[in-house]
Amino acid sequence: MVFSKVDFLIVVPSTRTTVDCPGGRTACSHLTFIWTLIPRWKLSGGDENRVARYTSRPMRKLVFQYLLHRLLPFLFLCLCLCLCLGVVPARAQTLLVVNQGDTTVSIVDPASAQQVATVAEKTTGVHGHEIAASADGHTAFVPIYGSSGVGKPGLDGHEMLIIDLPSRAIVANIDFGHGVRPHLPVLDPVSGLLYVTTELDKSVTIVDPKTRKIVGAVPTGQEQSHMLALSHDGKRGYTANVGPGTVSVLALVGRKTLAIIPVSGEVQRVSIATDDKLVFTSDQTKAQLAVIDTATNRVKTWVALPGTGYGTAATPNGRWLLVAVPSTNQVAVVDLGSMQVARNIEVPSSPQEILIRPDGKIAYVSCNTSGKVAAIDLAQWKVQNLIVAGKFADGLAWAK
Repeated sequence: MVFSKVDFLIVVPSTRTTVDCPGGRTACSHLTFIWTLIPRWKLSGGDENRVARYTSRPMRKLVFQYLLHRLLPFLFLCLCLCLCLGVVPARAQTLLVVNQGDTTVSIVDPASAQQVATVAEKTTGVHGHEIAASADGHTAFVPIYGSSGVGKPGLDGHEMLIIDLPSRAIVANIDFGHGVRPHLPVLDPVSGLLYVTTELDKSVTIVDPKTRKIVGAVPTGQEQSHMLALSHDGKRGYTANVGPGTVSVLALVGRKTLAIIPVSGEVQRVSIATDDKLVFTSDQTKAQLAVIDTATNRVKTWVALPGTGYGTAATPNGRWLLVAVPSTNQVAVVDLGSMQVARNIEVPSSPQEILIRPDGKIAYVSCNTSGKVAAIDLAQWKVQNLIVAGKFADGLAWAK
């Protein structure tokens, strides 16, 4: 009998065991070979039956018993120590919530609907409102807006924090050089660039998230360019300009303003349809939603709402638009076919922002004054869970 290869990869301590080994019957006092991790003996000479007893069912049973009785208790002890120390392994998908009142970012496990950790912004006197996650889900970007709301007096923020999500630590910041009230970051999956509304400069600043450098800007031509929506091809941007009551249309590649659309005396928030044909913004002077035709850059129609609307988000199938209605503590569901509200869903006080999960099954709604996030089941059209976040929960992001 000739052995052409012997390759033991892993050995573990065990009790005295006698096995048939090459060269005769051997008493192996301290070693048991895990056969599943070691290539079988490669033989010549037709003596496979002898060595087959070496990898027989009794041997595999012995290894299994060893793993069960020796290793599992050790692994369980390690898990307990991690939990006691607050070291919870990061999940593949995470919901991020910016808490204005606590100046923190909540890290939420979507499966359990529980906050598992927070990251303090550590910015004295100013705080962030919104957040975005990198394409790989490892990094979060939090612009530090300032100390007040849009159009109100207060301290002006000048930087954006960069958070490493696996370690839950702030690892860097990007300084805009002066007070600009940076607000909403939006990652363009096509170009890989990060667009950040910078209100006091009347612009959208462009950041390369890989180099963490500012690489350009797009003028909006208006004050208080608070929120931003991107077309799915990455070519167009739309800003909601709160005080002026307008929406700016931006050429992101050419980095210029294409049009300024008058909407109302004041508007809030902006979103885009899944087919890029419509843009939505909430009128703050009446209980109605403006629907903008992106082909003509004009208001196409209005949708009556149960109260003054705020944040909006379209479902991936393009059929529905969810609208936060803070004055009635509801989320209105608009049928985009009929352009009418089909149903209203009760949520905790002061709903602000809506984030629809990539699979289209759940919509997350930050409810500002309650410090909670409502998770709405979009198949049942009802609140599935209420997630306890932080004081004045606002901006939302999904980390893959």
